[in-house]
Parts: sequence; structure tokens; C-alpha cells
Amino acid sequence: MRYLVIGGGISGLAAAWELVQHVPGSEVTVLDAADRPGGKLRGETVGGVTVDVGAESVLARRPEAVDLIGEVGLGGRMVHPTGASAAIWSRGGLHPIPRRTVVGVPADPDDLGTLLTPEEVARIRAEVPAPLAARDMALGELVAARLGDAVVDRLVEPLLGGVYAGHAREISAAAAAPALLAAARAGESLVATADRAVPAPAPGSTRPPVFAGIDGGLHQLPSALAERLRERRVTVRGGTIVRELHRAAGAWRMVSGPVPSPEVHEADRLILALPPAPAARLLRDVAPVASAALGTVETASMAVLTYALPADQLPDLPGSGFLVPPRDGRFIKAATFSAVKWDWVRTHGRGAGPDGQDVVLLRASVGRHREEASLQHPDPVLLDRALADLALALGTPLPRPVARHVQRWGGGLPQYAVGHLDLVATVREGVAEHPGLAVAGATYDGVGIPACIASGRGAARQVLAT
Repeated sequence: MRYLVIGGGISGLAAAWELVQHVPGSEVTVLDAADRPGGKLRGETVGGVTVDVGAESVLARRPEAVDLIGEVGLGGRMVHPTGASAAIWSRGGLHPIPRRTVVGVPADPDDLGTLLTPEEVARIRAEVPAPLAARDMALGELVAARLGDAVVDRLVEPLLGGVYAGHAREISAAAAAPALLAAARAGESLVATADRAVPAPAPGSTRPPVFAGIDGGLHQLPSALAERLRERRVTVRGGTIVRELHRAAGAWRMVSGPVPSPEVHEADRLILALPPAPAARLLRDVAPVASAALGTVETASMAVLTYALPADQLPDLPGSGFLVPPRDGRFIKAATFSAVKWDWVRTHGRGAGPDGQDVVLLRASVGRHREEASLQHPDPVLLDRALADLALALGTPLPRPVARHVQRWGGGLPQYAVGHLDLVATVREGVAEHPGLAVAGATYDGVGIPACIASGRGAARQVLAT
């Protein structure tokens, strides 16, 4: 039995890892278009420090990523953020993010501080719960109707933007916040629902960490995973773009390479761990209904800009970073003060500069759904404009960077539009007509790393059962 996984991001690698728990590794092949496995878990060296230029942490409350980190031998290097607080840059100032929210819906209006005006807080308190008939609706529209536009504009938008690089008034409530939608359908208060979901800690108690990372960078997870797979005799091959998919004589037949010299790959079981557009192209003839549905999924492009700044010229950084609401019209949508957020980044920056000086690493992100024009600039322009925003937010000029780096993620994040869960069901129903075929990735059950790992391992179990 031959198993083939197309796509070497964390979803595809997790699928291959699940397969080799049950079948000989020599039967498993992973083909990926990129120059290295890992997809959006990627590291680069900036100012002498190798840091993440994609995802940098995983949700620790879900087990999938934490478990996989342990399974590949990196459990002893797992770390958590320092606990420094993050902020929202809005109305000309940095305002602490309330610690108790559900995708921006506050559990306690008293915790909003200066982010909202007294009138906007009063609007939250005036919530009038009433049963909602809709099976799905945009999360921003739901929250605005219940709690007012300010909650969406100043809280929900920046928080969702950090996850989807999208817009709250277009993202499905059923997909992004099912508990809030269920409460609304039942006629319950959104604020009370958030309060139950994120209860206030008991006096003297501490909450378990929400996020986790790896000392040296999260990009080590796919690298270690690919290494463990190769040790199990799995073929993990990069630089391979599969452009055709056919079903013939009970087997799957894939074609890669240039048209004049194609290369053929055959498999008995197949997992497509790809973004929606390439998955739609490959499924066009095999599963046309699934392909058509995937073809409607829009994606957001973004860029991660990383800076290494001389430590002796840098002012103190307030907290771990900040998010930016779209309505404030800033160029950047978020900033992470990596050397404040992660102890290992600060430690690795000591003496790492070109002349042995200490450097401080921080990063900014640019780009939202349907705002690709913000990315249509040369790298130096992106870097200069983002650094100017950082200085404006901090209220002080910043020193000239020792080094800087741009990582562009074109079409990097699928958008969960209203009705997304029905769309996913349509795709899976179409794929299920072909035993031995499965799909996995951020398009289906969540864009976070744990969700992608669960998707990949679930797809592997699906094809193993056929």
C-alpha cells in the first residue's frame, strides 16, 4: 500500500507522522512545493539570531501541538511567553488588552480601561439578549447588534485580525466563535457567555499559560518532524509542484514537473494538505463539487517584518506588543516585541550583533484580507513604513536596525466567510465519494497550529480506515 501526502506544511507532516504510527514508513511519501518543509512555520537569521518569521506560538490549551512537540523530542525545550501584557494601539495610545475576553467580547466591562469611552461601555451594559434565528452570520455583525460598534471596531477586529488577517464583519460566527453564536441563538447574553468561558481567577491563583513555543523558535517543530519521518524511511521531498491528479485503475496518479519532462507519482491512498486554490485545481476533474466549493474560499496575504535593533540605543519597550484596529488607518496591523515576549529571544540576542553588540528583536505584520495593495511595495518600503508606525506607537524615534528581514505570505490565511461550515461539509462530502482520498489543512477546522495538526492526523486516520 502506497500513501502519498501532497503538502509539507504542518498539516501534511502531521498526516505523515500519523500514518507511520500504523504503516511502514517506506510506504509514505510527502511532496511539497517549497524549498523546506514546514509551510508557515519558518525561521530565518536576523541580526545573528534565528527567529520565527511565521507562526511563533501554539495554543497550549489544546493538546495537539503540545503532544506533537513532545513526540518529536522537543518537549524539553518547550517554553511559554514571559507574561508581559499586550496592548491595542488605538485613538493615539496603547491600551492594555482586557485579559478576559472571547474573541474580543468582554467578560467584564469594568476591565476595558481607557480603550472604550464611558458611553461605549454603557452600550455594552445595555445588552438586551433575544433569541437569534440565523444559523450563521458575520461575527462582527452579531457583536455590533448586541454590544455596539465600538466593541467590534476596537476589540473584535484587532483580535480576529491577528488570527485570520480578516475583517470581523465578514468572518463566520459559527466557525470563529461557535459558543457566542450558540448563546445568541438561545437568547443568552454574550457578556455572560464570555464570563463563563473565561472566569475570573480565584484570589492568589495563577492561570496556566495560554500559549507555548520552543526555545530557539517554533520552526524547529517541522524540521524535527521531517527528520523523524526520514528516520522512519519516509520520503520528504521539496521543490515539487503537483499540477495534475487523476484516478486510474484503482490508484491515484499525480503529475509534477514541467510539461516537456513530466514526472508521474502513483499512490493507493492520497491526502491533499494544500491551501484552497491548489487543492481546488487538483480536484477539478476528480471531485468537481468539492473543487467548486474550495474555489470560492478567499485568502488573505500578509508580510512579517523582523528587525534587530541595537539594545543600547533602544528605549524600554512597553509589554509584549500590540494589535491595531483597521479603522485607525495604520500601515501595520500588529507588532510583537519578541525580546520582551520570549526570554529565549532576549538571551539569544546578547552579543549576536555584527560587532558583538546586544540586539533586540521585534517584528511587525502588514496586510489584511482584500488589502493586498498595502503589500505592493518593495521590501525596503515595507520595512521603512512599518518602522515609522512602530516609532509613532511608542512615541519615540527608533535607532537604525542592525538587520531586517521581510517574509511575505501570499494567500497565507483562508477566510472563514459566513456559511463556511456548510462549505467544508460540501467539500468533505465530495471527497468522501472517493475512498482513500482525504483533505487537510487550515481551510477546514481552524487556522491555528493545533487545529492544523488535528486536521492532518484526522485525514491520515481516514485513509487508513479505507
